Amino acid sequence: MAEDSGSAETTKRGSGAPQHHRTIDRVTQILEEVVYSPGLQFAELARRMDVPKSSVHGFIRGLVASGWLHEDNRRFYIGPAVYGLTIADGSMRPGHVSQHDLDELQKETGGAVFLGMQAGDSLIYVAQAGSDSLDGFRLKNTIRRTVLDTAGGKALLAAMPETQRQAFLRRHVHESEELVDAFLQEYDDIRATGLAYNKRTRYAVGAALTDRAGDVVGSITITGKIADAEPRREEIGAILLKHIERWRKKA
Repeated sequence: MAEDSGSAETTKRGSGAPQHHRTIDRVTQILEEVVYSPGLQFAELARRMDVPKSSVHGFIRGLVASGWLHEDNRRFYIGPAVYGLTIADGSMRPGHVSQHDLDELQKETGGAVFLGMQAGDSLIYVAQAGSDSLDGFRLKNTIRRTVLDTAGGKALLAAMPETQRQAFLRRHVHESEELVDAFLQEYDDIRATGLAYNKRTRYAVGAALTDRAGDVVGSITITGKIADAEPRREEIGAILLKHIERWRKKA
């Protein structure tokens, strides 16, 4: 009997039937509430979930920090991390830059084009146009990048308000001292030209993406093989800035 009982219990546990998990359910409900009611405030969100504010505060702060939620004027919206997941199936984040825009830029420069958005202290790619096998593999496996170690991230950082930029650098100076020092050495040039560069396995040219009001909403990065892209960096940068200005005017 004991053996039969154990077998039955094993079958029950191993049946593969989906089971709810309290933490997963709570996070899912938070995201779903914000999806269907963008701009929810914290108190209203807790009321809709029918739980004490203290029970959801930590979840919300964690979702904001990782980019799954975005907070603006004490209201919550879906963050860029969610849109980053769509890159694997070719979807595009809504906004004043369309997939057609990115395709045109890719065609004119010949490099792979990536639209990135800041999520917490990371840069997340939410759309792309063109890439070779290496770019495509790296993108789909690491959509979240380090701001200080990407051309688009450095362009975003340089365009931040001074207090926000200094706070970011202070948070990272201990674990990324070399990257912070390198950024500070490049900062004046990035501000003067509007362009940031990066050289790793690919050569990258990046610029901040702004709306009509001049607010930074993301970054555009163009990458290519070092031997092809580095000698053309000024040409690629000029084309990139021309397209960004055109997109800004139509925003």
